[in-house]
Amino acid sequence: MQSLQPRHGDALIIVDLQYDFLPGGALAVTDGDAVIPVLNALIGVFEAAALPVVATRDWHPERHCSFQPQGGIWHPHCIAGSHGAAFADALRLGGASVVSKATGVDRDAYSGFEGTALGETLHEQGVRRVFVGGLATDYCVLQTVLDALKLGFEVVLLTDAIRAVDVQAGDGARAMARMVDGGARAAVLDDLIAAGVSAAA
Repeated sequence: MQSLQPRHGDALIIVDLQYDFLPGGALAVTDGDAVIPVLNALIGVFEAAALPVVATRDWHPERHCSFQPQGGIWHPHCIAGSHGAAFADALRLGGASVVSKATGVDRDAYSGFEGTALGETLHEQGVRRVFVGGLATDYCVLQTVLDALKLGFEVVLLTDAIRAVDVQAGDGARAMARMVDGGARAAVLDDLIAAGVSAAA
């Protein structure tokens, strides 16, 4: 089994750590802010090793098709340029690359790879394995991981750096099972520390 220590060919993908998905936001994920310290530790590890860090974000127009007033299923959220669409201030993104998704009125996208150049960019950078954390387990994390696997990336799912919406009880657990069954490797920060990563990085 491959070491979990980040190395050349690895990248960190942080999914949608935006205010509207955090407690108090328009589509708050319970305990969504609890993932921030774990992700900050991982950002430090990847930056210290000069490895790519990518942050995806919903960046919706005001009348996006996913919004309830337009017949969608979600309360309006992450409207481009709004406070709700901003990354959490506590998240230490540093020089991370930002990937905006679902930017058109008529098309939604849960995955950071859908309708973006993320896959192509990572391949061009020589990335073969991605570590993924963020919000929410049962939607954007799920689809980002499944797309990464389809595109040929190895995936490490950071299970202590994700939280679920759980619209239906158990959605998060079922999403995790789908990702692992699809080929993702589940890990937590302590697993990386055991592999030789410094959490203080």
